Amino acid sequence: MNLPSRPLPRRWLARAVTALVVLGLVAPASISGATYFATAEDPTNLRASVDDPANGTTIISIQGFHFQGMANANKPARLVAVGPRGNVKWVHNGSGFDARWFYDVDPLENRNLLVTATTPNATLVYELNPETQERVWTERLPIHDTHDVDRINGDQLLVANMREPNHEDRIFVYNMTTDETVWEWEFRDHGYPEEGGGRAKDWTHVNDIDKIGAGEYLVSPRNFDQVIVVNRSTGNVTMQLGSDDDHSVLYEQHNPTYLESENGTPTVLVADSENDRLVEYAKTGTGTENGWTRTWTIGTQGLNWPRDADRLPNGNTMVVDTMHHRVFEVTPEGEVVWEFHAPWAPYDVERITYGDEPDGPTMQDLGKTGSYNLSGSGLQVQGRDTKTVSFWVAETFEGTPISAQADHLARLWAHVTPWIRPIWMTSWEFLGAVLAGGVVAAWGLGEVIYQRHRIRATVSELVRRVRRPVE
Repeated sequence: MNLPSRPLPRRWLARAVTALVVLGLVAPASISGATYFATAEDPTNLRASVDDPANGTTIISIQGFHFQGMANANKPARLVAVGPRGNVKWVHNGSGFDARWFYDVDPLENRNLLVTATTPNATLVYELNPETQERVWTERLPIHDTHDVDRINGDQLLVANMREPNHEDRIFVYNMTTDETVWEWEFRDHGYPEEGGGRAKDWTHVNDIDKIGAGEYLVSPRNFDQVIVVNRSTGNVTMQLGSDDDHSVLYEQHNPTYLESENGTPTVLVADSENDRLVEYAKTGTGTENGWTRTWTIGTQGLNWPRDADRLPNGNTMVVDTMHHRVFEVTPEGEVVWEFHAPWAPYDVERITYGDEPDGPTMQDLGKTGSYNLSGSGLQVQGRDTKTVSFWVAETFEGTPISAQADHLARLWAHVTPWIRPIWMTSWEFLGAVLAGGVVAAWGLGEVIYQRHRIRATVSELVRRVRRPVE
């Protein structure tokens, strides 16, 4: 006798479908995780692609990922020395002496390195002997999260001091011999409004400073979207490229380089970070804000938050492409000829042979003005992604009524998730895991609502038993 089959209740069908959705969302990340741990892949994952060997050793500072002052051992901060053909010569880790994060690194005339590193409560500046891996001297400055310190005039440190309370961000000169500040320049005293820039705890985010002449300092107040030149004697801003919120010129840039053309035209090469491009501007007029012409651009596709660009004597440009975790050398036409994968979040790159600032030719002198796309990359810089989540979102909604909101969401995703995403996941796998978590949370909430009467009865019964007097 055949019994009639009973249809599956709708609630169980819904549960089964939801479970399949969750499994489908987390399966790619689970497979990647299992493969990663099974093969014991090295989380540092340093590798290179070289068409033309480099002229000498390349030094890369890798910031590393961290959260609330705690470093991530799987996403370490390091200095890495790379040979002409991409071979790793040495790796310097500062965790043994409390250097949690690395930022600017400068080759000195004696071929040692000047290193700027930070701890949660101080800035460490030291001279590193690359041969012995020993610190020649160390200065501990009581300032927070400094990205750039340069050595000038023999025994002085030129400091870009950001994240000061009460809008006291400044640049200053510290004399190591006398242990005192001998000159300082505060932004609030020179026309920078407190309501401009970034939030109170990160107002100017002045991330770079370079001595470009006698008493002339090139300064990068990132959150004001501009690069300025400050005269030490007068305190005046003698040149200004960009202005607050004018993102067509610069958008929260990093590490500008000052160049001069053969005819003496002031020129600035900038890693235009939030615009995901490299730009070069020539000063074609008088005044501080006006009279700049953009003469060369690379991007925006192919770059993700570039934070350093240096012009080499051969006319190529060394670039730090932070969120693609790589540095590369690119020709004026945009062809990548030397490339090194350097996770996590590289910040600065230098060729020891050329010293602190290579001072290569301008694009106008090379006759290579214009806009170029990147080509010739030999590394799969996106991991297994053919197109990242952020790029897909921005591209899909471009030209729609919500393009501005989509672009903001894409940029937020691109800049936040790498700090928290497990190292074995691509951006799509991480998105799947996040969506799976959302589905599970909604499923749980739905179960609570559906079973609310049973839950209430169960709780009431438990309360009644607790309150029952002991016989």
